[in-house]
Amino acid sequence: MAEEQINIAAAEYGDENIVHLDDREHIRRRPGMYIGKLGDGSHSDDGIYVLIKETIDNSIDEFRMGEGKVIEVTIAEGSVRVRDYGRGIPLGKMVEAVSILNTGGKYDSKAFKKSVGLNGVGTKAVNALSMDFVVQSFREGKTRKAVFHQGQLVEDSGILDYTGAERRGTIIDFTPDSSKGLFENYRFRDDYIETMLRNYAYLNTGLTLIYNGKKFISKNGLFDLLSERMTNEPLYPIIHLIGEDIEIALTHTDQPGDEYFSFVNGQFTIQGGTHQAAYREAVARTIKEFYNKNFELSDVRNGIVGAIALNVEEPVFESQTKVKLGSKDMSPKEGSVSVNKFVNDFVKQQLDNYLHKHPEMTDTLLQKIQDSEKERKAIAGVTKAARERAKKNLINNPKLRDCQVHYNDPKPVKSSKDADDDLRQESCIFITEGLSASGSITKSRDVRTQAVFSLRGKPLNSYGLTRQVVYENEEFNCLQSALNIEDGLDELRYNKVIIATDADVDGMHIRLLTLTFFLQFFPELVKKGHVYILQTPLFRVKNKQTIRYCYSEEERLKALEEVKTPEITRFKGLGEISPDEFKEFIGSNIRLDQVTLRKEDAVSDLLSYYMGKNTIERQNFIIDNLRIEEDAADEQ
Repeated sequence: MAEEQINIAAAEYGDENIVHLDDREHIRRRPGMYIGKLGDGSHSDDGIYVLIKETIDNSIDEFRMGEGKVIEVTIAEGSVRVRDYGRGIPLGKMVEAVSILNTGGKYDSKAFKKSVGLNGVGTKAVNALSMDFVVQSFREGKTRKAVFHQGQLVEDSGILDYTGAERRGTIIDFTPDSSKGLFENYRFRDDYIETMLRNYAYLNTGLTLIYNGKKFISKNGLFDLLSERMTNEPLYPIIHLIGEDIEIALTHTDQPGDEYFSFVNGQFTIQGGTHQAAYREAVARTIKEFYNKNFELSDVRNGIVGAIALNVEEPVFESQTKVKLGSKDMSPKEGSVSVNKFVNDFVKQQLDNYLHKHPEMTDTLLQKIQDSEKERKAIAGVTKAARERAKKNLINNPKLRDCQVHYNDPKPVKSSKDADDDLRQESCIFITEGLSASGSITKSRDVRTQAVFSLRGKPLNSYGLTRQVVYENEEFNCLQSALNIEDGLDELRYNKVIIATDADVDGMHIRLLTLTFFLQFFPELVKKGHVYILQTPLFRVKNKQTIRYCYSEEERLKALEEVKTPEITRFKGLGEISPDEFKEFIGSNIRLDQVTLRKEDAVSDLLSYYMGKNTIERQNFIIDNLRIEEDAADEQ
């Protein structure tokens, strides 16, 4: 029977099954190949922000070629306008430049030497994935305007004489397509867009970006970035060094581990790459050699917060979204120096010179390294045994239900043969309280990408404790091992770490204690956007025809207006939700609140406020405000 089915399938596969898609249709059918995931705007890496970034990248490239010092970004009612004052797209090829793949000026290294967008895809993807897309270029006293609908040209003015005030540059207006299967129910968040524009400003001193009237300017590049993004106070003044095609900044803080911001040609490489790895290695070795002591590199790195910006000719990224550099060389030309050597040589010479010229801060740096060494040696006796115990528990511990696909898998994993997604990005772990809640999630989860870790009631309050507690506390040790973050985030096993607790006072307390553990010992997990809070419904309103799940009192009241003769159920805990129902809440309709840190959220002060010795009244105030903030985030 099986053989017969195979033969039938083979017989049905013929010439008529071979399909050619034009550029527009291919982008719309396989958007993940061009912009990563879609999303609705609730996360900073959702596709609608990639559309904005791809459009701005072209304007940034103009600035980097010395053309146009102002870029204006305006968003109103879900539509985006990006206006630059560069050279303007050449009018004769303007339509092709925004609609036909592998068409553009960035293949010509004379016109764009160190550009982000080199593959002729960015603006074409924006066009194809927009309901409406309008481009107008002003150049040498002439203009041309073209209008597209879902990537198809519907109007072209042709080249016209122009005597108005708009003498040069390009205007692009687009509205993301909210059709089914694309950006359904999308909504832009100002904080994500402003973070993007701040990064552009840090990397392009002298450029002014204006977003809905708000200006973003940086005079000191990466120095400003570290000053504004660090959530711990620096132990010594930020070291800021600039060379040809490279800029670095660094200092030490009291935070555990090391943290880096890396950029290539103005692009924020959030997942790092060859340049960040070379920088991390070069800084630690240079400092070690300066003191001429046999320090462990991990002790030198502990507490470093650094940034690097590199300019590379024709960079190779590991995906279209350009979040990780794969280039080995500074240029594709023969005889080009490697990225590793280029970064190492600059750091070794310039950082060593700086340390010799500024003896006033070297004592502070030395003390920090010695403190890290002392702390490491103090827990050396417990780490080996704890690692072995954690490894054994991970294999046999019934409280961990692992998944099949992990974030650190070496190769992409597709959901199906013809899909263009990568399941590694969907890999997540739910941290639950108690066996009843974890039981419901375990039975309803997607075993490919969703793991479950069950806490035994309330975890230890780790505020003010040393890292030794991570190894001595069996639960913390197992959680650290499950996430694989002992030595940093390079081999993190799950892209999303989701805290799933009841929406009552005890659940809120467990949530706070878990967040305290991450902020105290692994703050980069939060800073890099990997930690989330799972929202689950408070009420179920149903009758024989309809079921509505309500996440707030407002949603409950609305459901009561729409559902006749309803039966109302109040969920008191996650364990009361059946596995069949839980599929609704952790599947395609999952609601997550991303945990973020702002500059004003100094980690030490934050932990002291939330988890220090507060009165009962103050603890209640904290819990009430956490709820309010979540509701407000839903309404944004």
